[in-house]
Amino acid sequence: MTCVTTASRNMAVVKTLTYLMFAMFAMTTDSVGVIIPEVIKTFQLSLTAAGTFQYATMTGIALAGLTLGQLADRLGRRPTIVIGLTLFAAACFLLAAGNTFLFFAVMLGVSGLAIGIFKTGALALIGDISTSTAQHTSIMNTLEGFFGVGAIIGPAILTRMLAAGMSWTWLYVLAGAICVVLIALALVVKYPHTAVPARTSGSTGTARAMKNRYVLAFSAGAFLYVGVEAAVYVWMPTLMAGYTGSAVTLATYSISIFFLLRAAGRFLGAWVLTRVPWQAVLALFSGAILLCFTVTVVAGVNWGVYLLPLSGLFMSVVYPTLNSKGISCLPKSEHGAAAGVILFFTCASAVLAPLAIGAVSDAFGQIVYGFWLATALAALLFAGLTFNWLLNPTRAVLEQLDVTEYRQDATA
Repeated sequence: MTCVTTASRNMAVVKTLTYLMFAMFAMTTDSVGVIIPEVIKTFQLSLTAAGTFQYATMTGIALAGLTLGQLADRLGRRPTIVIGLTLFAAACFLLAAGNTFLFFAVMLGVSGLAIGIFKTGALALIGDISTSTAQHTSIMNTLEGFFGVGAIIGPAILTRMLAAGMSWTWLYVLAGAICVVLIALALVVKYPHTAVPARTSGSTGTARAMKNRYVLAFSAGAFLYVGVEAAVYVWMPTLMAGYTGSAVTLATYSISIFFLLRAAGRFLGAWVLTRVPWQAVLALFSGAILLCFTVTVVAGVNWGVYLLPLSGLFMSVVYPTLNSKGISCLPKSEHGAAAGVILFFTCASAVLAPLAIGAVSDAFGQIVYGFWLATALAALLFAGLTFNWLLNPTRAVLEQLDVTEYRQDATA
């Protein structure tokens, strides 16, 4: 009984550590919108040049996901997480010592590389602490819920710092300090057993993941989803800029409301997805997202001021569930590689979609035309997830892996 209790407590610590990692790095990555205006004032930059702060981080994460995702499978979850956290802490502290735009951009790229390393390690770890593919999806939604909390806390803390006359770099000092605590916990906690990947003379784990049709399909879904989400958190303030209707206060806090609903929905989704088929949830929620965007571009910002923030509730479960199912379509020994591939497509979309939406808006002279592009992405996502619901192409592979990868762990 004592052994069971100790193991249960240790597992709780492992989960908490993983949740805190996601909240910690979200504090920095989702504060970039607050940082960019400060950087523009300091270095007299154009919007395009200042956007380097977003692109540098996302590029670093994408490169790490694609080239280093398999580290979690080869080295193990703990070493990968510790390496990534150590590199991230170093980049955060060095940022505080910098004073040139180029140095800041390089350090943000390094921080993105570090995030890509420990994030793939953490995502691979979820498979080790799950007892089924369904529980994997539930934990993933909780994990992304903590990311959502970090995305709310980070900008709020930074805003208070700036109001007190402090530099934006102090946010990274805080993140680095939290990271040091997480490293200490990662070194002492007992991690669950990790399956060793089979030795093959052919392609690497990442190459095999790139060839897996299920991983690629869910990666495509993640790409489309992130493009739709980016339209809201990057360009919604621009869309709302000229709004003078009866919901001005709602328009002012639209981004905050969007993030709050997204975070709350992920915690709720962790419960819902254990009771409702995930295929139906994704199809119906993506349909609701498409409806929110369609009404906004057709009926105008007077509807969008309500519907775009509300879309955060429907978006909440989509990405973590796509991520979970894509990773779960491979054996646990290759979860790091699968997580890295999906992470690459995620970050590629986080860079390309806002650029494309901005370019379309510039070409046609109004931001609403960029939202037409986002609506088209939402339509493609809805079509794909409806197809997935009706035909359920992954049922056989997920059921098989539930038996071969999870049930054997439960009885070990």
